[in-house]
Amino acid sequence: MIDFKSIETFLWVVTLGSFGGAARKLNTTQPAISQRIAQLESEIGVKLLQRDSRTVMPTPSGRQMMQYAEKLIALRSEMLAAVMDRSAMRGILRLGVSETIVHTWLPQLIERVASTHPNLSLEVEVDITPNLRARLLAQEIDLALCLGPLSFSNVRNRVLCDYPISFVASPMLGLGDRVLTVHDLAQFAIITFARKTQPYEIVRSLFNRPDLPHTRLHASASLGTVIRMATDGLGVAVIPTAIVERELAEGQLRLLSTDLHVPTLTFAASWLASPDTLAAELVADVAAKLAQGEDDPAASQRGISAATVARPESQALR
Repeated sequence: MIDFKSIETFLWVVTLGSFGGAARKLNTTQPAISQRIAQLESEIGVKLLQRDSRTVMPTPSGRQMMQYAEKLIALRSEMLAAVMDRSAMRGILRLGVSETIVHTWLPQLIERVASTHPNLSLEVEVDITPNLRARLLAQEIDLALCLGPLSFSNVRNRVLCDYPISFVASPMLGLGDRVLTVHDLAQFAIITFARKTQPYEIVRSLFNRPDLPHTRLHASASLGTVIRMATDGLGVAVIPTAIVERELAEGQLRLLSTDLHVPTLTFAASWLASPDTLAAELVADVAAKLAQGEDDPAASQRGISAATVARPESQALR
């Protein structure tokens, strides 16, 4: 008798185009995937997949089977969302996260997911938004918490929060309390986000002017490194205010007043539209409540208050 596990396996082999991809998605082995597909083809009595050295493609019968598989898996997800105890949700969710979130409320997210969904495990990977976007589209992660929303027809988004960007520096640089111009700032190294990110390009454009001297622009994918370089007096950092609240409170860094403006960063939870997205949607919901400080009186003590609640019409940095 055909079971849901075989149907789900078939769906992910076709969606991901390989047995190996389906094995990673379903947290099993490639031989187990092959065995499930062979059993399904035996029970149906038709060949569903055409295999070659690189990819796996559905046969005409497989394409017809795929239409029903998507409907069945979607109906199962709808049923579970309606009737199941959310704490019973089990499995592994591959979560990609921007480092700004790592420095603010990621630990609380992991703690909250463990509390509300104790049988759901998180595999967390930290990267810059362009890489997270590519990995989400390649279905190498299930949910991305990054700059967004992502504008793709097959991606679903939930806006999380906005983070203002500030210019900060160590008191040892002696920049004082006056309003600093771009010419004043260009005398120092500028430390900011990694290359290939939209924030980096915005910062670079501010100092890429013929009337300015050559400005050293230090880029790092590690915001922890950016903070350390700033506190050591190696330059002026351009980063989210939320991640340096402790350093500002302790006097290691000072908030600078400038005549420059860097757009606020909007973060979103993004996942691919597919028949089985219940786990991603549940974690996205938890993330949204944390990011916006809902039902969490202690949020303001953890730096979450530094992120303003995002508006649906917010423009994303992509």
